[in-house]
Amino acid sequence: MSKGKKVLWITLIVLFVIVVGDTVGFFVYTSIYYHADQGAIVSYCEDYPDVKVEPLGDKGVVVKGEEVKAGVVFYPGAKVESKAYLPLCAALAHRGYATVLLNVPFRLAVLSPNRADGVQKALPEADRWYLAGHSLGGTIACHYAARHPADFDGVILLASFSDKDLSQTSLTVLSIYGDQDKVLHRRSYDKARSRYPLDFDEYVIEGGCHAGFGMYGEQKGDGTPTIDSAAQITLTADYIAAKLG
Repeated sequence: MSKGKKVLWITLIVLFVIVVGDTVGFFVYTSIYYHADQGAIVSYCEDYPDVKVEPLGDKGVVVKGEEVKAGVVFYPGAKVESKAYLPLCAALAHRGYATVLLNVPFRLAVLSPNRADGVQKALPEADRWYLAGHSLGGTIACHYAARHPADFDGVILLASFSDKDLSQTSLTVLSIYGDQDKVLHRRSYDKARSRYPLDFDEYVIEGGCHAGFGMYGEQKGDGTPTIDSAAQITLTADYIAAKLG
């Protein structure tokens, strides 16, 4: 074998090893995630017998109550099983905010930022629409809002912030986080304030933490909450309903 062919083969083998290593690393990384607490979810949702959960193909599920004041499209947080947000969606639906809870590939919304495409058709009775998301899911919701500002009335950020400028849009921006949250990057959060419209609203939940918006247990690096997830979810739904009307 000539020297040139040897170099080519070595290069191809090295590239193959790198690709395989990256692929294996990705699947190992995504295989470790926060699982929904099924028992806690069932217990909480029992308080809302009026709320129904309907499949929406591979997009996710529609969580709907007897009344529909508006629709919400929800992007889950990174590496969190989407079902963990069913209690929050049920609480919103009970208050009239039917919610499309998205399924995203490998539980990473960043891999499917356009997952919200077309979901509004599932709730034709909703004449107002909001994008929402937890943590990284909220940031991706803002990406979508920045590209489709005319299609939505606002964005709801849970322990999250926007890295896109929404200040020149007519979108309502609500931001909610817990005062015991140790995962949210506060410097980035504070910097993002300049990217919101002037009427931006903020609500800090006393005793709340980063993981408290879903039911998936403790999150690595989070603070110690003084209220449970059920209380944090109820406070969140109450605030959203009061602000959106």
